[in-house]
Amino acid sequence: MTPTPAAQEVVVPLYGFTIKGPLKDFFETVTNTDWDAFMSTVGFWWNVYSVIAILFSLACFVGFIYAKIRYDQLYGTEMEALKEAEARWAARHEGHSAKNSRWDAILVRVSENNPESWRVAIIEADILLDETLTNAGYVGKSLGEKLKSANPQSMKTIQDAWEAHKVRNEIAHVGSDFVLTKKTAQETIVQFERVFREFGVI
Repeated sequence: MTPTPAAQEVVVPLYGFTIKGPLKDFFETVTNTDWDAFMSTVGFWWNVYSVIAILFSLACFVGFIYAKIRYDQLYGTEMEALKEAEARWAARHEGHSAKNSRWDAILVRVSENNPESWRVAIIEADILLDETLTNAGYVGKSLGEKLKSANPQSMKTIQDAWEAHKVRNEIAHVGSDFVLTKKTAQETIVQFERVFREFGVI
């Protein structure tokens, strides 16, 4: 029996709609499962997921920090190796003979911190190589043809000549899109140098 409000009481009707009640009734009707127990289970697994997510995020953060530290170490090692290589290069060519002024100019260009100077140095060295092979009696309309007429018996440094000439072709044909590093430029000039020393040019 519904109690009757006293005459002095003010009855305030409640309006509005909440989804929780109908959703709870629907869930219990369809699944025949206790709603509170279900929500308790969901809450438990949500807490487990949250803990796992936090631990995974921390592991990723630690992994990122480790990777950054290792990258800085490797970068520092590579820079030290490059500086050592440049020092060996400078020591090797310090006080070299002025037997060939064109070769001296090439060495000056490749020692500069300018990629364009490295390109010019390699192109000039390639021209000098062409003239060297012509003077040595190798025939051909181009440097490539002259190298093809050579062999390891008559030219011990033919492989160095081919490798250096290939870099020159990359510079000439690819142009500015060819990425030339200082290390590659110096290695290429060293290959030219071996050929020139074999033929007594320098």
